[in-house]
Amino acid sequence: MVAMSGGIDSTVTALMLHDEGYEVIGITMKTWDYATSGTSKKETGCCNLDSFNDARMAAVEHGFPHFVLDIREEFGDFVINNFVDEYLAGRTPNPCVMCSTHIKWRALLKRADALDCEFIATGHYGNIRQYDNGRYVISKGIDETKDQSYVLWGLQQDLLSRTMLPLGKYRKTEIRQMAIDYGYPELAKKAESYEICFVPDNDYRGFLKKKVKGLEEKVSDGNFIDKHGKILGKHKGYPFYTVGQRKGLDIAFGKPVYVTSIHPENNSVVLGDEDDLDQNDMMVGKLNMIKYDSIETTMEANTKIRYKSPGSFSQLFPEGNEVRVRFFDQVKSIAPGQSAVFYEDDDVIGGGIIQQGRQVF
Repeated sequence: MVAMSGGIDSTVTALMLHDEGYEVIGITMKTWDYATSGTSKKETGCCNLDSFNDARMAAVEHGFPHFVLDIREEFGDFVINNFVDEYLAGRTPNPCVMCSTHIKWRALLKRADALDCEFIATGHYGNIRQYDNGRYVISKGIDETKDQSYVLWGLQQDLLSRTMLPLGKYRKTEIRQMAIDYGYPELAKKAESYEICFVPDNDYRGFLKKKVKGLEEKVSDGNFIDKHGKILGKHKGYPFYTVGQRKGLDIAFGKPVYVTSIHPENNSVVLGDEDDLDQNDMMVGKLNMIKYDSIETTMEANTKIRYKSPGSFSQLFPEGNEVRVRFFDQVKSIAPGQSAVFYEDDDVIGGGIIQQGRQVF
């Protein structure tokens, strides 16, 4: 069963596996309905009707079945509620990670079982193999500019054991050429979508206002403060800011200032200089271990706190159900709610959700 968004990567994945002799069933998942969302922007990315048709056309032309799977209810209950709850808790969520690892893969596996499919496959750039200890490991794709191992840290062993990622051994340029060779030159030129599917205009603040009745009235007129607690001015409400934010603060100091932390308990947003974003220590919870079943003792790892980051060398210290990460060098803008992923060379050791960051001298 191949998850087909209608984009180049998932389409080439399906056609490649079909050519290799697999019995392929294409599935396109509908996660969000703009007709009920109140947005005027046309559906984009994985929820675009044109993309559904593109996926179906490729399947029909190559002689394998294709279905549209409606998972709006499953998606909404978990992903959107988590998105709203995290912002209201003063954190910055990563809904695409939550959707992939908690909703899409489980939905795929459930339907794969119903249709007697042995494997599920996606167009993500990454690799999966079984390690010496018997566990299934995600590792980086060879195209580092497209590698998506970071967003897959939440996949559990039962999912990994049945997942195929055929594109991990190719570069994006090769996949574009394959699309042309398959007779889809327009697909090779298709723009990639980076928006959150349910916030297509990138206005997450507007989305929160629609979802939480009376939010603006509840959180407006909070205080901007400095790191010493001095009041600097008024803001529009703590959920509307993110750690590291510089633009859109609507407050002038004659120099750049940044959001360095958010405190929902008293509706305050701390501002500081760029250097105030530097931290070297954080706690990570809600862990999912991949290469090893646990972190028993201190170990070194390259830790990524953002998708496009190269990562930073660090030490991991197990502390109960969480891991303390101590960076050897300063890192900027550690944002609670975002994903932290630990690497050993190209292998994902595991990952979790950043709980808090701090400066330890």
